[in-house]
Amino acid sequence: MSADLTSPIGAQPAAEAVADLFARVFDRLAQWRSPIEQAIAPAIRSLADPAAVTGEVRPADLDQVVAGLVLPRLTEPDPLLVGAGFIADGEIVRGRDVHFAWWLGALDDNPVLGSTDTPTRLDLSTRGYTEYLRDFRALEWYRIPATTRHAHVTGPYVDHLCTCDYILTLTMPVHAPDGERMVGVVGADISVRRLEQELLPRFLAVAAPLALVNADGRVVLSTDPELQVGQLADASAATSLECPGTPFRVLVGDE
Repeated sequence: MSADLTSPIGAQPAAEAVADLFARVFDRLAQWRSPIEQAIAPAIRSLADPAAVTGEVRPADLDQVVAGLVLPRLTEPDPLLVGAGFIADGEIVRGRDVHFAWWLGALDDNPVLGSTDTPTRLDLSTRGYTEYLRDFRALEWYRIPATTRHAHVTGPYVDHLCTCDYILTLTMPVHAPDGERMVGVVGADISVRRLEQELLPRFLAVAAPLALVNADGRVVLSTDPELQVGQLADASAATSLECPGTPFRVLVGDE
């Protein structure tokens, strides 16, 4: 017997699709983390004193490692990720307060960067509005992994630095060789518009209106025209389904 598509049970495949998509991206971040940790290991002067750093990691060497990991994902057909890379604690990379080994995928009519056919490296020196990144340890995508030691999803939020569009940023802590000290985060960005391509068919298969919301109740995507991305939804007025392994819930409205 098929599930009633007006019921929360009928919306379960949509919630499972969300969980599966984010699990795949987190698995990818976990695969990238090990070679990055190996690349930054020389910067740790002594395993007995992980706080002592020599700054032996050269920016170009680190960039080469990270580029080899993320560029294949940004250049595959119809890539899910719009950006990816590693953001290093300022003490790790020689001569840098903060080091972004981060690449953007091809962009279409971007108001900052125009249209690009191939990935481009994020160059903070060309931006005049990046002062807030000097205190990057206070930003959610860094602060939460540093505090919890777990992966985190930030957003949806408008990315004024790169895409000028709504995105979600997934980050995972990267540690020193002793596994204790966090030295940066590996991460990836997914645009909400790209997420809609992946998930809306599952959401539209349900007769009842659905909305994907984050832990704060902020809408990521919705089949209810009255709920727009970034809007706060009234989660108390709808049944909700958890998306395991993510901070998201699917709100199921009345048909």
